[in-house]
Amino acid sequence: MPVVQAYILIQTEVGRAALAAATIAEISGVASSEEVSGPYDVIVRVDAADATQLTESVVPQIQKVAGITRTLTCPVVDHTR
Repeated sequence: MPVVQAYILIQTEVGRAALAAATIAEISGVASSEEVSGPYDVIVRVDAADATQLTESVVPQIQKVAGITRTLTCPVVDHTR
């Protein structure tokens, strides 16, 4: 069961959002990847085993996807644990 969940807000080059979202959806640990409108072009939800997997494995793979210009990682705060 994932311990760390995060949303990653992504900006892409013009016209690259759909391809970036589809490519990101194939990355291990990505629960969902959606093209959206607004200040960000793609929103991704990540489920990771721990913070290390999130920051050293999943996020760097996402940042390598062609067409991405900026990412903002927002870990989910779960006060029920």
